[in-house]
Amino acid sequence: MKRDSRLSGVLHVLLHMAETDGPVTSEQLSKAMRTNPVVIRRTMAGLREQGLVRSEKGHGGGWTIAKDLVTVTLRDIYEALGSPGIFAMGNRTEAPGCLVEEAVNAAMDETFAQAEALLLKRFGEVTLAALSADFHARVTRRTSHCDFKDEPHAA
Repeated sequence: MKRDSRLSGVLHVLLHMAETDGPVTSEQLSKAMRTNPVVIRRTMAGLREQGLVRSEKGHGGGWTIAKDLVTVTLRDIYEALGSPGIFAMGNRTEAPGCLVEEAVNAAMDETFAQAEALLLKRFGEVTLAALSADFHARVTRRTSHCDFKDEPHAA
């Protein structure tokens, strides 16, 4: 089963951008994320529409973060990505003809709704600033610092 890793990828990109003075091009970001620049531009366009990033064309242009990291939550970014499905599991059928399956679906639907609400609440509590602070604490504990331009572990 394929997982949707866009949220994780965008958070990775945004934190690298936060560590960079000035705009970062789609080409630079695509190298860090090992993807095509078109994928970066398409993803960043959704963030731009929500006012989370800005883009400048031409020489010296690129992407910059448009808001203070303290004000941007994981939920903001999740929603800017189009609120992708959180769970890969689901009901066997949405219109069961069996009362047993109706009972199973009701229990599953309620459980998924409660879990999703809890996760989205937590997404709303975690800011980019908190992720950046965690990154800086990790850098302090480690002697080497990763540079997104030639980062070997980007995924």
